[in-house]
Amino acid sequence: MNYNVYCDESCHLEHDGINVMTLGAVWCSKEKVKVINSRIIEIKEKHGIYANAEIKWTKVSPSKLCLYSDIVDYFFSERDLHFRGLVIPDKGILNHDRFAQTHDDWYYKMYFDMLKAIFSPNDAYNIYIDIKDTHSYRKAQKLHEVCCNSAYDFSARIIKKIQPIRSHEVQIMQLVDILTGALGYRNRRFPETFSQSEAKKQLISQIQESSHYSLTQTTLYRESKVNLLVWESNK
Repeated sequence: MNYNVYCDESCHLEHDGINVMTLGAVWCSKEKVKVINSRIIEIKEKHGIYANAEIKWTKVSPSKLCLYSDIVDYFFSERDLHFRGLVIPDKGILNHDRFAQTHDDWYYKMYFDMLKAIFSPNDAYNIYIDIKDTHSYRKAQKLHEVCCNSAYDFSARIIKKIQPIRSHEVQIMQLVDILTGALGYRNRRFPETFSQSEAKKQLISQIQESSHYSLTQTTLYRESKVNLLVWESNK
């Protein structure tokens, strides 16, 4: 089988003042991509949103809650869509010097830890990451190298490519942003004075109910719909 894997990240910078970092991926068979993208566009149009308008976690609001709720419902009803998420609960305890690594080195290791639960040696994968900045192409090259070496896929037979794309141009990538953002929000420690979004909390509750998971604990490794790893540091 050939699969497309769409990846996103949240709060990945080392010193951004936020405790949590999340990586997320949604994957499906390559042959279903067109149908799934079309279905997401239909849901947008049902709610008066243009096809090329980007939906994302930061835009979740009371006035758009029904739209995002329908998107989440579609994810759980579509058997060919799967989500894998990795949570680093506390970036503040990281000690890169002890392991003779940079934050970037560690970041690539975490990305592979997130992706490895998806890979099967009998299948092939095209991986797409969201373009964040001018370093995205270099990051994609490095990530491809790390993933292939870690999976002993030196000829890139399994992990065929890792390519940066713009999230507003690919509907599935916008779904990844929503699920990854929800995972991060659920695990974030907010200041007492911070007013959390009720719309976002409702959407998180919907994901919890549909997945039957709290989003704060590691799932079984073979969980196929919502597969989560809460990473623990060796300190």
